[in-house]
Amino acid sequence: MDNLINDINILDGSEAEACETVKVSKKTNTGKDRKLYIESYGCQMNFSDSEIVSSIMSENGFDTTSDYEDADVIFLNTCSIREKAEQTVRMRLSQFNGVKRKKPELMIGVLGCMAERLKTKLLDEEKIVDLVVGPDAYRDLPNLVGEVDEGQKAVNTFLSREETYADITPVRLNSNGVTAFISIMRGCDNMCSFCVVPFTRGRERSRDPYSIVKEAQDLFDKGYREVTLLGQNVDSYKWSPEVNNKARLEKSEVSEIVNFANLIEMVAQIHPDLRVRFSTSHPKDITDEVLHTMKKYENICKCIHLPVQSGNTRVLELMNRTYTRDWYINRVDAIRSILGEDCGITSDMITGFCTETEEEHKDTLTLMDYVKYDFSYMFFYSERPGTLAEKKYEDDIPLEVKKRRLSEVIAKQKETSFERNKRDIGKVHKVLIEGRSKKSAEQLQGRNTANKVVIFDNEGQQKGQYVNVLVEDCSAGTLFGKITERKNDL
Repeated sequence: MDNLINDINILDGSEAEACETVKVSKKTNTGKDRKLYIESYGCQMNFSDSEIVSSIMSENGFDTTSDYEDADVIFLNTCSIREKAEQTVRMRLSQFNGVKRKKPELMIGVLGCMAERLKTKLLDEEKIVDLVVGPDAYRDLPNLVGEVDEGQKAVNTFLSREETYADITPVRLNSNGVTAFISIMRGCDNMCSFCVVPFTRGRERSRDPYSIVKEAQDLFDKGYREVTLLGQNVDSYKWSPEVNNKARLEKSEVSEIVNFANLIEMVAQIHPDLRVRFSTSHPKDITDEVLHTMKKYENICKCIHLPVQSGNTRVLELMNRTYTRDWYINRVDAIRSILGEDCGITSDMITGFCTETEEEHKDTLTLMDYVKYDFSYMFFYSERPGTLAEKKYEDDIPLEVKKRRLSEVIAKQKETSFERNKRDIGKVHKVLIEGRSKKSAEQLQGRNTANKVVIFDNEGQQKGQYVNVLVEDCSAGTLFGKITERKNDL
């Protein structure tokens, strides 16, 4: 997950979902008969999926609108990772109920993980919902819309072992024209005991690397200067060609099996000015080969999201994370050794998992002291129906204890984030300009290789340009500086 909140990218279990990022479709007007309004909740993968949905609908007679009251069809692309995420969607549906009373022909659909988890039950619980579609069934949307047009309710929550949407060119929603997401794989084979993703997104499958490179090249040609390769676990990306692809592989001198290190190198070689990021890495799978490839290419950003969830080995075993505290530390040491101390490391953490003791909670705090994360996404444990933890373990930690432990983790992360940012003062950073600062039109903002936001005075530069910025000050979540002619130190 990669949501943004406040100045420091910290989420907690109480306020996180209330502040969960909502992405609304941009307005297009190409003369099509009907208008689609789409909102996305949750992770970057959902945002990427909404761009695929918009493309499919555009090819089937729909423009998009940024005003749901103008829409003929409303889609909510949902998250099911926490209970409150689903509550947020239900509240939004209740708001749309008033619109549908005035406009009975309005079609409302629920897409994504919540749709996959609840299936037909959602139609009974939310009477205004006409259409329920899981993450692997978006190609069927035009047919399902047709069924609703004929007066029926429509459902498709089939999970595929092959679907990657590799041939669909996404419609970039709310794009800044500089950065974009590229989905490289779908599903997850990791059965973390607290997680619903394997049940809502299906088994892991990797996308054809040539379609990924083609999409990245097309984005660069259109002026984009940064792509983020997305997957539930990008390190396990692995693609093997079918027989009819073999000649193409031999011609390009690519080995028959393309792993994640091979893929990021292929994308990095498109152009030195195209930055490459990726999310999310799994500690059990990230390899030295990936790290050495990152070191080899300046345009592969030096930032790794490496969710730990807990700093205690027994709790990690209960979570079925398939690594130990020592294994995780080994991977952090490898990152620091190969990529240097300035490489950004970010994390996810859960406090108050089933049977977690005070000493085990302290192990998380001491691991944070060791790693020195640049920022983290932090939650207290919320039991989800159908998960292995819900079936096997008692959710026995009182809510007030979960929240108190979470507050301790948040306090430590704020302190560490500030410490990490202070290390950047006096250094020159290569920054990709993403646009104006949110707080002042007189300033611009962008990100450095470690994915830190950098604010500096607007001297006439344009978004999509690279500039060297001397950092002069910082907060816990932002760097402040001025443009300089010096080369970057990172």
